[in-house]
Amino acid sequence: MNIDENLHDSFYENKDENFKHALNMCEQSFSHKELKFMLKEGNIPQRQYAAMVFDSIEDDSDINVLLSNLTGCDGKIREAVAGKINEFLKANINLRSKFSKYSGEVFADATIDINANICRLVIDSAVLLKQHSDFTKIYVNKILNYTNQSFDELDKFIFRDKKYVINKQLFKLYWCLEALKYFADCADEKILHKILEKSISQKEYTIREKAAEIIVKNSICPELLTKLKKDDNYYVRQAALYH
Repeated sequence: MNIDENLHDSFYENKDENFKHALNMCEQSFSHKELKFMLKEGNIPQRQYAAMVFDSIEDDSDINVLLSNLTGCDGKIREAVAGKINEFLKANINLRSKFSKYSGEVFADATIDINANICRLVIDSAVLLKQHSDFTKIYVNKILNYTNQSFDELDKFIFRDKKYVINKQLFKLYWCLEALKYFADCADEKILHKILEKSISQKEYTIREKAAEIIVKNSICPELLTKLKKDDNYYVRQAALYH
């Protein structure tokens, strides 16, 4: 296989051709350099494959090429990269300080991905980097901003707005709150308190449930927790009592 030629082929539109191409790659062996080149220049199946089998981090450029594929590209690539980064960070503690220098802003953007699997993987990875202040400051500030942006957008909606537009903001808000569950102690107390106040007044019960989880996990805002224990929704009450 001539990797340089194949990497500049147009992406196969036919699903059967995509599958055959992916199968062909799986039957071959690529060097670290070739995999890195695929991540930079390949089409969708090539970059997805390269992310899944990327074998090591040799220098900072390897980190950067992975992070560059965590946002702004096809979902198959983003999910493969999110999984690989998580795998690296769990397996090698020494890599965490290296990733922390570059990933704060990218991780925050990926936390609100439209794919819940990516959101979950990225938050799990972010928690592994929490001890690094250079990462955490950037990450938390962006998550707080995204959270408040979601509230602002939700406040603008009227009953005639399309449901999927509203759900998009609720999804974004849900994952921001999930991240804050693990980073509440790193957030400005006043800002966090306002966020929690707004969260418990949302009609969507999953947002109130997530607020309850933040409060219980971090032992904060007892006055808000009292309200949540009396919530109309069973799952919110359970989160407030037992999570």
